[in-house]
Amino acid sequence: QVQLVESGGGSVQAGESLRLSCVGSGFPFGSYDFDWYRQALGKERDFVALIRHDSTIINYKDSVKGRFTVSRDNAKNVVYLQMNSLKADDAGVYYCGIVMGGQRYWGQGTQVTVSS
Repeated sequence: QVQLVESGGGSVQAGESLRLSCVGSGFPFGSYDFDWYRQALGKERDFVALIRHDSTIINYKDSVKGRFTVSRDNAKNVVYLQMNSLKADDAGVYYCGIVMGGQRYWGQGTQVTVSS
């Protein structure tokens, strides 16, 4: 079955960096677009970044452009989100996700805490 596992979250100071990873299994990883979403406490899950299956198209939420970089290694079944110059507003639970056959799949999420 489809499995997505995020890791790499943690607690950092504003201005520091984190790299999140999302490992996928149970499906043809290299055939699917991946996205990253963030859910702050008490708020809805919001789009952060998207990477196409072949990395030809990458999109970001405006507020993270120039600070976050999404990439993937299809040989290793992993998608990354490099987050630099972190701000307090970047805090939340980060989820990676795919859409397959019209159904949305999410990982369990990884917590990012940013102290100012």
